[in-house]
Amino acid sequence: MKKFLIVGLGNIGAEYIHTRHNIGFKVVDRIASELAGEWKSVKFGSLAEVRIKGRTLLLLKPNTYMNLSGKAIQYWLEKEKISIDNLLVITDDLNLGFGTIRIKAKGSDGGHNGLKNTQAVLNTSSYPRFRFGISDEFKKGQQIDYVLGNWDTQELELLPERLDMASKAVQEFALGGLNNAMNTYNGK
Repeated sequence: MKKFLIVGLGNIGAEYIHTRHNIGFKVVDRIASELAGEWKSVKFGSLAEVRIKGRTLLLLKPNTYMNLSGKAIQYWLEKEKISIDNLLVITDDLNLGFGTIRIKAKGSDGGHNGLKNTQAVLNTSSYPRFRFGISDEFKKGQQIDYVLGNWDTQELELLPERLDMASKAVQEFALGGLNNAMNTYNGK
């Protein structure tokens, strides 16, 4: 059975649950909900195991906080003997419009501390990542408040549909491969 590690990045703690920076957690929560996954507290986070058409998806929400995400990712890749090609790291992205999806095989950290730490720990920038747009609707100097702020009313109305699309994109990554997921969902 083919195994995948799907990592939703976010910060633990009640004050972060509904923030834009925690979209990675929201995406893996949606997948777990759709595929009847149950969250268990494990080393370096929470893990839910789901199956879809002969594939096992290990959904991970690291509890290391964003800036140390790489430690949890490396641990679970090694523990479960999962190839880096079967890793997908889900993050927020200020450079994309709200809800826009961009899946890539590799790339820079784009200033994202979770990706920066993952790249440092894994010693490569060549691993699949999924960026979920949160837009850049903030005033100069307000980036941190915006990223760690809660979704606005309009975003909250649109979020369920965008989470459905994100869930489908992740499932396509596992079922049809990286290129199919990119060709089908990038820019949507």
